[in-house]
Parts: sequence; C-alpha cells; structure tokens
Amino acid sequence: MMWIRREQLLPAALEEVSSMSSARLCANCKAVVPEEHFYCGRCGASYNEDGRQEANETLFFGAMQAPGRAKIILISGQGLEGLSYHLNSTSHVAGRGKGVILFPDDPYLSEKHASFFYRANQLYLRDEKSLNGTFLRIREAHELKDGDEFLIGQQRFRLELLDLKSEYPMREDTLMYVSPPRPFKFRLVHVLKGGRPGAAYCNGENTVTLGREGADVIFPDDRHVSKHHARVSWRDGKVWLEDLDSKNGSYVRIAQEVALSHGDYVFLGSELMRVEINV
Repeated sequence: MMWIRREQLLPAALEEVSSMSSARLCANCKAVVPEEHFYCGRCGASYNEDGRQEANETLFFGAMQAPGRAKIILISGQGLEGLSYHLNSTSHVAGRGKGVILFPDDPYLSEKHASFFYRANQLYLRDEKSLNGTFLRIREAHELKDGDEFLIGQQRFRLELLDLKSEYPMREDTLMYVSPPRPFKFRLVHVLKGGRPGAAYCNGENTVTLGREGADVIFPDDRHVSKHHARVSWRDGKVWLEDLDSKNGSYVRIAQEVALSHGDYVFLGSELMRVEINV
C-alpha cells in the first residue's frame, strides 16, 4: 500500500477535501448542500443555518391544535356561560378592568386579578395579589397551612392552627382551662362578607366534616354543597383537606404560581372556569 502525504495532493484535491469537511448538510436527508445553494439537490428542502426552514414544515390549521395550547371555558359567573377564551399568547391577564379575559360586572374581581401563562409549553396560573384570591379545585388530599383559605359551595373558610399554651398562657405552671380540655390542633373560621371572621369550628378529635346534612358543620340552605362534602383532619402532624366526592368539588386559595392540567377548575371572583389543554 502506498501512502500519500498531504503535501503531495494537488491543490484542487486539497480544496475539495477542505470544502467537504465544512460542508452544509440538509437537516431533512443529510445530503451536502453547496454554499451557494438555497435548496437541497436531493430532496428539495429549503436550507438555512438551522437546516430545514419553517416554510417547509407542515402547519396546523390553527394555533389551538398545537400540543400544550389551552383554552378556558366559563362554567358559571357574571359572563356568558360556555364562553371560551383561547390562550394563544404567552401570557393572559384576567380581571375586572385589565387584561384580555375581562368580567367588568363581577364586583369580587380585582382590576388585575390573575394571569394564565406558558413556561416551557406548560400552562401556569398566578394570582396577581388580588383582594379575594384565586382558587383551584383539588384533585386529592391537600395539605393546609396556617392561614390557608378554601371554598366549598358558596362557603369560605380559613384554617387557623392552635397553640393553646401560647394563646392561653400558663400561670405558675397551670394551664388555662379550655372547654373541653382536649389537645385542639386547629379551628376553621367561617369567612363572612368583607373578610370578617364568623363562627369558628373545631373538636377534640381534630377532624371536622362539612356538608349539607349529617356533618359536623352543615349548610342546609347552600344547594352547591353536597350532603357530605369535605373533611379537614389532623394527620401525621399536618392538617389535610379532603373532598368527599362532592358534586362541585373543593377549592384552595393558591399562594404561588401553580401548573395547570387538563380538566382543572379555577375560581376567580365569582367566575368558575374549566381548563382544557390540547394533548
């Protein structure tokens, strides 16, 4: 076998080797595309620095066909029930006076209430420091923190953790008597008009059920509350909210941005909306 040194190659051959090493390749069929050409000679695909151009891609009929694109449907509230809002942009603000999802007649909405936005093709929801908050329907048992709020039917509650030793301090190592003298862990405060506290509910077993009939706390006149709607209980050192397969679900006030899934329900003011995501 004869070995040829690089220096022995003809200038034309050297130029060919050099051009092949830096040749542009078609992203569609991997054929070499000469520098001065704008189309692949093998498959005809347009060429740019990234390979195949957008003009060559098959298009959807509409943006809502793209995976991950979403819309929200108004279920009930001040607007027209069944109305759809297509979330085609990067961010969409909802409120009473600012944004693209507007409900000017809802007095419980802030001017700029909440935002629906995409990040890495995932839809998120964020409350924009609204007065009444933004609520998301729970799908499974949800841990409640001190001060968290939740909705069942048309009833709003706030969780307050109890520390009896700090609320009712001891004198001479004697604990203040409470009725009944049991280790209460939390209470549920019924939030009334204007955010004022109403009745408070707790029991020594640290489990409170809520519903329209046969529960610890009942709301017989609220037809949006199921007979056995929800349960709040102390378990493993935490407080949990569980929906008891109620018809309308239980909702928690979001404290930070949350990822949304297909079929989620969101309360903004008095507007109940369903999320539908193209998968």
